[in-house]
Amino acid sequence: MRQIAIVGAGQSGLQLAIGLQRAGYVMTVISAQTPQQIADGRVTSSQCMFASALAHERDVQANFWDDTCPPVSGIQLTVATGEAQKAFEWAARLDAPARSVDQRVKMPRWIEEFSRLGGNFRVQQAGVVELEQLAQEHDLVIVAAGKGEVAALFTRDEVNSPFAKPMRALALTYVQGLRPREDYSAVCFNLIPGVGEYFVFPALTTSGSCEIMVFEGVPGGPMDCWTDATSPHKHLETSLAILKQFLPWEYDRATRVRLTDANAILSGRFAPTVRKPVASLPSGRPILGMGDVVCLNDPITGQGSNNASKCAASYLKSIVSHGRGDFDPAWMNKTFVNFWEYARMVTSWTNGMLQPPPPHAVQLLAAAAAKPSIASWFANGFNDPARFGPVLADPAATERFINAAA
Repeated sequence: MRQIAIVGAGQSGLQLAIGLQRAGYVMTVISAQTPQQIADGRVTSSQCMFASALAHERDVQANFWDDTCPPVSGIQLTVATGEAQKAFEWAARLDAPARSVDQRVKMPRWIEEFSRLGGNFRVQQAGVVELEQLAQEHDLVIVAAGKGEVAALFTRDEVNSPFAKPMRALALTYVQGLRPREDYSAVCFNLIPGVGEYFVFPALTTSGSCEIMVFEGVPGGPMDCWTDATSPHKHLETSLAILKQFLPWEYDRATRVRLTDANAILSGRFAPTVRKPVASLPSGRPILGMGDVVCLNDPITGQGSNNASKCAASYLKSIVSHGRGDFDPAWMNKTFVNFWEYARMVTSWTNGMLQPPPPHAVQLLAAAAAKPSIASWFANGFNDPARFGPVLADPAATERFINAAA
C-alpha cells in the first residue's frame, strides 16, 4: 500500500488526508499543534465556504456541520462614499447556501475522524530534517503548511506574484449579539474606495452561532489602525470605531455585540504570493506544496478556504488516478497545473480587487443594483469566480454583458 505524508492540519491537508485514507492509502499527518491546542487557540481565518467547496467536503464524508452551522443564504454588496453614505447597494440569493465553520471547531473534529479511520497523526515541528525523514519513510510528501525554512524551500513565482508587499491591513473579530440582516442571511460586503473593505457573515464557533467581522484596510489609511489594539477589548473597540466612522448602517447592527471568547480576534498582514509547487530537499528528494504554501491569496474575495478545498479535491483525483506511478517532479508539476487552471483565475480576480477598480468594473457593480439578474450572477460567482474573467476582461466585454442582461 502506498504511504503518503502531509505536513499541515488545515483545510487542504486534512481534507486530502481523509480522502486518501478512505481511498486505502497509508496516511500520516504532521501538525505543530494537538487538537486541544487548536481548539483552545486563537481564530485563524474567516473561511466562508461556498457550495462547490462544501461539496468536496461531502465527497470525503467530512461534512459534520450541515445541520448545526447557520447558513449564508446570499450576498449583499454596498459601495460606500467617503462621507459615510451609500453610493449604491444590492443583494441576491445564492443558489445554494454557503457556510463558515471556525477552524478551531473543524480541525479537531477532522483529526478525530482521520485517526478513527486509521491515520497516523503526529504532533511535531517539521523542519528540513524532519521532511528528509518523512521523504525516506513515504512514497510522497506533501507540504500544506509551513513557515521559515520550510516555506523558503518553495520558490516564489514572480510572474504570478505581482505584489512584493502586503496590500491590506487585515483583522478578524468574532462576535455574538449582532442584529441579523433582514430578509435572509448574507455575506454583507462593504467597499469604501481608497479606505478598504469590510464584510460580515454568520458562522459557527466554539460557543455556537456567531458573526465574523473581516476588516481590510488600505495600508497607511484610516483602517490601518490595529497596532494599538493590543487586547481583545481594544480590538473590539477599534472594530466598532471603524464601523461608526465609515459604515454607520453596519454600526447600527453592532451596538450590542460582544466577543465570542478571548481568542476571537486576529490582525496582521501578508503579501499575496504564488510559489512553485515542487521543492527539492538537500538530499535531492522532491516534495509537493499545496494550499496556501503555493497559492496564498488575500482574503478580500473570501476564496482562501474555498481554494484549499478545491486544491485538496484536485490533488486527491490526481493521486488516485496515478495508481502505482512514480511521484516524480514531472507528476508533481502536472498535479499542480491541474489545480492552477482554476486557481489562476481566482488569483487574478483577487489581485484585481486589491487595486483601484477600473471604471467598467464599477459600472458592472452599479448595474447589479438596477438589474437583479446581474446581481444574482455576481453573487453566485463567488462559488465559481472563473465566470468573472471573460466579463471583466475589458470594457467592451462588460458592456456587452450588461446589455445582454437588459
